[in-house]
Amino acid sequence: MLGTDDAPVRELVTRALDDDHATLVDDWVHRQLESHTEQDLRGEAADLLETLRAALSTAMPADRIVARDGAVRDALTSLSERRARAGAEPTATAMAILSLKRMMLAAVERHTDDAELRYRAALLVSELLDSAGVLTFAVYVTGREQIIRQQHNQMLELSTPVVRLWRHVLAVPLIGTLDSARTQVVMNNLLEAIQTHQARVAIIDITGVPTVDTAVAQHLLQTVSAVRLMGAECVVSGIRPSIAQTITQLGIDLSHIVTRGSLADALATAMRLIGDATPTGAVTG
Repeated sequence: MLGTDDAPVRELVTRALDDDHATLVDDWVHRQLESHTEQDLRGEAADLLETLRAALSTAMPADRIVARDGAVRDALTSLSERRARAGAEPTATAMAILSLKRMMLAAVERHTDDAELRYRAALLVSELLDSAGVLTFAVYVTGREQIIRQQHNQMLELSTPVVRLWRHVLAVPLIGTLDSARTQVVMNNLLEAIQTHQARVAIIDITGVPTVDTAVAQHLLQTVSAVRLMGAECVVSGIRPSIAQTITQLGIDLSHIVTRGSLADALATAMRLIGDATPTGAVTG
């Protein structure tokens, strides 16, 4: 088997990277200019080529450079994450690396007429850039998943606002399905708001919750219990006839919780609980 890590091969590839640096950068920019800015592309190419050249100048085997060389991994990770944030497809990022492989192979051919040396150099370049392409794809996917999780958390925050309706009265209008993750967000936001505003009554309005099953009821019970531990009373509003029937059929006991059919009724109940039946405590502005 022909080796790819002997000194002449590494010296040839390193020399091609040095001598053809400007050409490689220009080719990288030309091939991708339609989807990225020239400044970003030149920065990417320069960083990646320099880290690859530096890694090849060490004694680290070529098949381990991408996995173990910190500078190479950082350059590839930065490239992938930046493109993920820009919304590029993961295959496009991997193909960009593969296009660099073709450019490097062409550069190697320009620097030697020795067929055997050229072949071994091609093996080295392929080994190195194929590993780089796999890494960029993996990093891209991981980065996109992180962005999706962050956006999901932001949507949860936006979909569970805590509204101050009156002095010492807060409300959380819920819309959509109430699952475990969302329940935790509701609970955290509501408890923090109770402490901040010194609220005495918290209204949880489920008018926008399409169905109430055992799991949803348990989530509501957990939230009510947490609110009471904070020293506040909890009123659940938006109990429609269909939901009342479902709760009864499921045998869910909500008898210890104050429930009302509408948010207006819940607010009136909250006013009585805090002993304020006048509009003097209204939140304005």
